[in-house]
Formats: sequence, C-alpha cells, structure tokens
Amino acid sequence: MSSVIAEEPQTELRDITQHEIIALRTRYNLADAHTHQRQSKTQQEIVSQLPRLWYESEELTQHELEQRFIHRFFELQGQPTALKLDRALLAYAASIVMFIATTFCMQRRLSISLIEPCFDNLHDLIKNLQVPRIPLHEELFYDVDKIRENLENATTGDVLCLVDPNNPTGFTLLQHGRRGFQQVVDFCRDHNKILMLDLSFVSFVLSEGPLDRFDLYEMLEESGITYIVMEDTGKVWPVQDAKCAILMTSEDIYQEVYDIHTSVLLNVSPFILNMLSEYLSDSRSDALASVKNTLNTNRQVAVEALEGSALEYQKPAAPVSVAWFKITDPNITASKLQEAAYEKQVYVLPGTYFYWSRPEAGERYVRLALARQPEVFAPAVQRLREVVDELSG
Repeated sequence: MSSVIAEEPQTELRDITQHEIIALRTRYNLADAHTHQRQSKTQQEIVSQLPRLWYESEELTQHELEQRFIHRFFELQGQPTALKLDRALLAYAASIVMFIATTFCMQRRLSISLIEPCFDNLHDLIKNLQVPRIPLHEELFYDVDKIRENLENATTGDVLCLVDPNNPTGFTLLQHGRRGFQQVVDFCRDHNKILMLDLSFVSFVLSEGPLDRFDLYEMLEESGITYIVMEDTGKVWPVQDAKCAILMTSEDIYQEVYDIHTSVLLNVSPFILNMLSEYLSDSRSDALASVKNTLNTNRQVAVEALEGSALEYQKPAAPVSVAWFKITDPNITASKLQEAAYEKQVYVLPGTYFYWSRPEAGERYVRLALARQPEVFAPAVQRLREVVDELSG
C-alpha cells in the first residue's frame, strides 16, 4: 500500500472530489468523469490551430467570442429558443453556475427538493450555503404515468432540482419523450415551484433516436414557470479541463441572478471560448462521434470484462460517460471494493456519496468513468475484475 493512503486515510475523505484528487495519482484512474481520452483526427487539427486561435482571440471582442460560443453550443444542442432569449450567463466551471444558482436560493430562503442519487458537488454546495434540502428519489420518475402523482406526494421544497441525464445512473426524462418533462413542468406551474435543471450530461443524448433533445427552452418559456438551467462543456470534450458552463433563467429572475453572477466573475477566457467553439463545430459535423465512439468502446469493454462477476451493470437510459454497477455479493461493500481496488492502483468511486441522504444505500454501487483512452481503460477494468473475484472468493 502506498504512502498516500497512510497520509490521507480513506475514512477521512469528505466528498467525491477528495477521492478524485487521490485518484489522479493512481495508474488506473476510473474515478472522475472528466475527459482524459486523446484527440480524434479532426480534434488534432484544432490543436494544431491553437496559435491562430490565440491571436484571433486577441483581435475579437469578448462579446463577439461569447456570442459565437453561445450560438454554436445551442445550435449543436438543437435549442433554437435559447438563442432568442439573450439570457446566457457564462462561467468557467459548472460548479460556479451551481454556486450562483444556489446563492439565489439562499438569498430567497428557499428550500430544495434534490434528486437522489446525484453527484455530490451539487448537494455539497447546497449544504454549504445552508439551503434546506429534501431528497427526491429517482424512482419517482420511472413510470411516466405516475410522475405527477409522485411529485405531489414527495416534493415539499420550494425548488425542484433534477440532474438530467442523471449522474451516476444515466436516467433521463427524455426516455419518456416530451411527456416526462411536460409533467414536471406542469407540476411546477400548478404548484408554484421553481424548476432547477442540471443538464451537464445532456450532450450524450444527441443523435440518440428517441432520446434526442427537443426544444426544452420553448417548453419552459411557454409554461411561464420560474426556472434555472445549467449546461456545461466540461464532461464532453477532451480539452484538458478548459471549459465553459452556461446558466439560463426565466425572465422573472434573470436580473437577480445576473447580479449574483457579476459579483462572482467578469468573463470566461476569450481564448477558451474561441477554442471551444471549434470543438462545438467539429462535433456538429460528426454528430459527436469523436466523443461517443470512445465511450461506447469502453462501455462494452467494461460490461464484457465484468460479466458474471459480483458487479452487475446497470444499463442507463442515456449513454453517459460513466458506468454504474450494482454489487450483488452481500459480503462486499462499495467502500471495501474501492479500498481493495486502490491497493491494486485502480480507483473507482463508491456509491455512498451519490446517495447523499442515505449513504448506506450507496454501499451497493460503484461508478466507473468511461472517458479514458481505451488502451488504458481495458487493463484497468481487467484488474478491477481480478479484485472483485478475490473479494468474492
């Protein structure tokens, strides 16, 4: 066992990010969902043009670069209504727009009904800002005919906060077509709830047949509800954490949120915006194939390598960049598996942090990140299989 474990005991880690920081030191890091795969051929061409993009960024105004990025982003996402609203607020990380959105809730003394499981950054921001939070179990959204009834029975917060597609499970309301989102929107309208949506993983449903995005902003605007939507590039393109997040709101709260936004930052790097615009254009040309091909390859490798083991693959509704596995051996917990795998230089995330109100439920699950080079990912899951079999034996 490395000295890292002795210096930073696993039992003292407070959140997923602290796990992910240690995972960055391991040989086989399957923890964080950031993009660590290499560039496709067309993306390599973008990298070769970085000097040109740098100097171009010096010549263009910040506004021009922001508008170029916003238009290319929502054009790729198929959201024409978003382009008409002129309310996109940009930040250099999804956690920043989450902070802004949660600060708005704090200032208004609102409570939040938050989806569970979900990634812990969002929950931790809500907790750290002392905004009351109530768990809203993902199972409430599985049966489209019961969504409205379930929400009426379970949603006590002023704000209904969903992550769609959800991280870590890959569940999405889009599996119900427009009807799933429509029921949520209608509930918020009829019960005077604010709808908060984190769509950081939504790019993965593009060109996925029945899951393909409809014009969500049109639905939101026509409903008249108060809403906050967070979008992001950070979990999609392999740009070494150079990213941009977008915060959109309904008109009635825009000025209030804008005032919080300007208290946090002035602008996103013009060079980053210019570079990301090129990646957005590239993905529009290949229907995101450069991103999805690697994820699909690694997903299949993980499923095949772990088939028949104590890790049972939980097939997601949306092909997101993480894989969620259920532990079927009652003698193995997620914490035990994570520690044993770490000793073999493989880092996976235990499900405990995703189940933020009942971590014991998360002891039955682990999450694997898929956005890795296939040559690195394959031996990592093979080694994980060996660890699982040893624990099961």
